[in-house]
Amino acid sequence: MLCSGFGNGNAFHAELMAAILAMEVALSKGFNYLWLETNSQLVYLALKSSYNVPWSLRNRWHNCLAFVRSIHFTFSHVYMEGNACADGMANLGLTLPPNTFDWHTSIPNGIREEYIKNRLGLPSYRFVNF
Repeated sequence: MLCSGFGNGNAFHAELMAAILAMEVALSKGFNYLWLETNSQLVYLALKSSYNVPWSLRNRWHNCLAFVRSIHFTFSHVYMEGNACADGMANLGLTLPPNTFDWHTSIPNGIREEYIKNRLGLPSYRFVNF
């Protein structure tokens, strides 16, 4: 698992950078299997067509697409409510300085409870006050 600080930008840029970093780390570690799960419909669409990828990221994006075509790659979209672990990792990434990332080989304490609930198949709820 990884989390990263991207500095200023928009959500789409952050989601694309997270996907790019995940694919680049998988490439550098020699992974032959990768399952990328995100709550971003735009990243899912970018995997099908790169036209919406900002030009500043397009070269890295195309390199990543070439990599995932050479391995066993699965991509899935889940709604934010079903992705509490990814949301927790994103919150950890907010605390990092720009252009840095942390690679975690074990479950970070900040998401351990959500991870256990997810592994047990328990639901995750968000309550909002209006």
